[in-house]
Amino acid sequence: MNRVVVTGMGVISPVGNDLAGLWQGLHEGRCGIDFISRFDVSNQTVKVAAEVKNFDPRCCFTKNETRKTDLFTQYAVAAATQAVEASNILGNVNPERLGVYIGSGIGGMTTFIKECEKLNTSGPQKISPFFIPMMISNIAAGTVAIRFNAKGPCLPVVTACATSTHAIGEAFRVIKHGYADAIIAGGTDATVNALALAGFTNCMALSTRNVPSEASIPFDKRRDGFVIGEGAAVLVLEEYERAKARGAKIYAEICGYGNTCDAYHITAPHPEALGAAKAIELALKEANKPNAEHIYINAHGTSTPLNDKTETLAIKKAFGEKAYQLSISSTKSMTGHMLGAAGATEAIACIMAIEDSIIPPTIGYKEKDEECDLDYTPNTAKKQAVDLALSNSLGFGGHNACLAFSKCTK
Repeated sequence: MNRVVVTGMGVISPVGNDLAGLWQGLHEGRCGIDFISRFDVSNQTVKVAAEVKNFDPRCCFTKNETRKTDLFTQYAVAAATQAVEASNILGNVNPERLGVYIGSGIGGMTTFIKECEKLNTSGPQKISPFFIPMMISNIAAGTVAIRFNAKGPCLPVVTACATSTHAIGEAFRVIKHGYADAIIAGGTDATVNALALAGFTNCMALSTRNVPSEASIPFDKRRDGFVIGEGAAVLVLEEYERAKARGAKIYAEICGYGNTCDAYHITAPHPEALGAAKAIELALKEANKPNAEHIYINAHGTSTPLNDKTETLAIKKAFGEKAYQLSISSTKSMTGHMLGAAGATEAIACIMAIEDSIIPPTIGYKEKDEECDLDYTPNTAKKQAVDLALSNSLGFGGHNACLAFSKCTK
């Protein structure tokens, strides 16, 4: 079996629009949540979100291309461009052995809303001929593949909040088993809009606190829902021997992946955390690092009442008494919930925690919940070596995923 390493990373997020900006924001505990500026929220119950700031699509698109491309694809191409440039993979891999696994939880929702409004006000003749290719969820992966001439496997995963963790995990398996030499993998979503906000609000998923610094407070007893976010995060995964031979910078090794389903409820996690615990156990088994002393978990940690206590239970079931020795944090306290981009953003946080020996914090934490009694790294980052880092993602529909990362050793 091949070993798989990460040789490039890129990100567009509410706390920074590149790798350095994201990581500085996370370990400094910077909150990317604020009052919504993009549209009128006077008639909305929820008035806060984690918006991407200062994004200019001209970084990657001409004016004409921008007009024909939904924001979720623009985010994906921008993040992928950063990752590909950092990896220096182009020209060092056969295009037929280079793939793209970039998913989206929702796809081109901005385009969908705009075209529905045109249909209702002006009739079907006014619908854009680019409506369908701008909206469909696979178009981010397809556009990235076109941009970088990636002719290998191209698969846009769609598993709601677990999307990009699954995308990275499945890409890992493709390289591990020899079907590709490198994969551009991650996720993207751009759903900070009035329709998504109302939909998530009415299914009782979002925080209604409307205080930016106290809206996303994972594992805190006061938590009442997640904060909708947006952005994209992309990693370049590569077969280890190839990366080493060409002198690529290796950030970390992917050493394990777990993928399960609760098969229980469309939105609620299984109350006994069976699927989530199993996903962690599978990732740990494949990682095969029983002597790892310092373990960090970037929790799914959405700040919803059910998710956080269930994920805590899953960690306890997977680790037993060792759970109390782990360092855990939820970076969603800063980025909000980036939906299809969340898992890949959090995978980057895990990799940077390994590289810099820093555990990012869970900010806004004040009140302990008896059912969430582990070490969630409250409010302040801590300096600590990381031997093994796990990234958990738990999506609507019962989708569970866990990735394991470690330092790359010979």
